Amino acid sequence: MELRHLRYFLVLAEELNFTRAAERLMIAQPPLSRQIRDLEEELGAPLFVRQHHSVRLTDEGVLFRDYASRIIALSEQSVSDIRNMRSGLQGTLYLAEVEGKGPRLMAEWIAGFSRLHPKVQFSVWNGNSDEVVNRVRKGLSDAALIMEPHDPEGLQSHLVYSEPWIAMFPADHPLAAPDQDTVSMRELADCDLIIPSRNSRLKEIRSWLGTDAAELKVVARFANVVTAYELCRNGVGVAIYPAAAADIVKDRGSVRIRTISDPGIRASYVLIYSSEHPLHTLARRFVEYILTQQEKRVED
Repeated sequence: MELRHLRYFLVLAEELNFTRAAERLMIAQPPLSRQIRDLEEELGAPLFVRQHHSVRLTDEGVLFRDYASRIIALSEQSVSDIRNMRSGLQGTLYLAEVEGKGPRLMAEWIAGFSRLHPKVQFSVWNGNSDEVVNRVRKGLSDAALIMEPHDPEGLQSHLVYSEPWIAMFPADHPLAAPDQDTVSMRELADCDLIIPSRNSRLKEIRSWLGTDAAELKVVARFANVVTAYELCRNGVGVAIYPAAAADIVKDRGSVRIRTISDPGIRASYVLIYSSEHPLHTLARRFVEYILTQQEKRVED
């Protein structure tokens, strides 16, 4: 069995069509069919069920796909490790982040890592936590920064930051008194609320109110904190968001910001990466750098 066989198998397992797989591999279809048959004979089990215009994986094929993916990843990682030993870390890191404190934390990590490894390039994608988790699971991002809550299946996670939640009021709102620094969720229960678009956020905010949850009045949902600010500034309602939202507010005369004072209500930011596939060298070193920085911050 050669790595070539594994690569051919993995492409066919993705395409589930011999013609398309052969086109991707830039070989003729008969040699591809022959290589797959040779692999199946060596393993002593069929990997695909052949159909008229397509194929599908057998149970043995599904299991072998996992092993083949790991073997190819380890092979590529070994080549990368050897090259990096001679020339230093290089390549592109594919990262993802949420809004709030996400851009600032990610920028700090990238800046510090870049000073140590100037040949590394970065591609950063921004979205909500559900979208970011999906990218990591699909292998589109090597590592990412999200906000809790999240589904931990298939992921490694590390808490890296937490901050309070805030309420952002239109300047003329009754609860926006200049001398008031905090507000409770119970006080917000009767307000027209503007909240993040994630369904888990709605459940979380309802849980904060307990028995008053049925009366929660949500007038707008948003995916971008700038939208929340503009809605609030124009009097649509009261925006609830992690404290980093205050960073975007330039005109403090148009809105008022109050920290939500209820104990235990905090926004937690989590570094995630896949637990099902090994990190390549560059991504592993980046994660190690972040965790080392976190340890130093705790010690300080």
